[in-house]
Amino acid sequence: MKRPFYFILFTLCLSTALSAAPKREFYEIKIYHVANSTQEQRVEKFLKEAYLPALHRAGIAKVGVFKPVETDTTFGKRIYVLTPFASMDQFVKLPETLLKDKQYESSGTDYLNAPYDNPPYARIETILLQAFTGMTQLEVPKLSTPVTERVYELRSYEGYTEKIYRNKVKMFNDGNEVALFKRLGFNAVFYAEVISGSRMPNLMYMTTFTNQASRDEHWKAFTSDPEWKTLSGMSEYQHNVSKINIYFLRPVGYSEI
Repeated sequence: MKRPFYFILFTLCLSTALSAAPKREFYEIKIYHVANSTQEQRVEKFLKEAYLPALHRAGIAKVGVFKPVETDTTFGKRIYVLTPFASMDQFVKLPETLLKDKQYESSGTDYLNAPYDNPPYARIETILLQAFTGMTQLEVPKLSTPVTERVYELRSYEGYTEKIYRNKVKMFNDGNEVALFKRLGFNAVFYAEVISGSRMPNLMYMTTFTNQASRDEHWKAFTSDPEWKTLSGMSEYQHNVSKINIYFLRPVGYSEI
């Protein structure tokens, strides 16, 4: 049976709308564990002079590099690298892409060719994530204060079970918790589900502030907001987080996020 013109037109419009919708990005959080300042400097030199430029040549425009705030016990022991990927395929193919990049090999030789008895780091930890449906693309925060004053808050929410974890993700997306953070000016970088990590099931998100005082003020406003009180009081969203870890970070001078 021949379909009417309006049905064909509707189908084409729907197909166009779906294809135009932003796809959910993937993120890699790579955490370098360093034993001393020498290793820290070597990793940073590699990131600044070799790794980030190579990622740009591979089609990744913005990469974030962060360190724990000075008062944290891990200060001087961790370096966080946040890399967005348009697709899982781009993530999987990155190592091969880097192997073919001669400029990357030349610029990063101290790191890439380090001997076994003088490694540039103690260990690397990697977390792979996919963006929430409520915020599918990474956003670079618009902060005007000096980098040394900014506070980036990386939060990790673990769930008791996979099903309960999904409930918390639903609270962010369908419950409009993402929209609430946006309305209150939390300058979120991303919200994402952890696909692979050491603490599962798990979601993570990053918000940013001009300084620590601003961060504290924003959270005070959040906890007292009527919309949050209503949302958090709903019976369907009770007891959906088993553990929260909070990491306070600062972007380094060459960070692009």
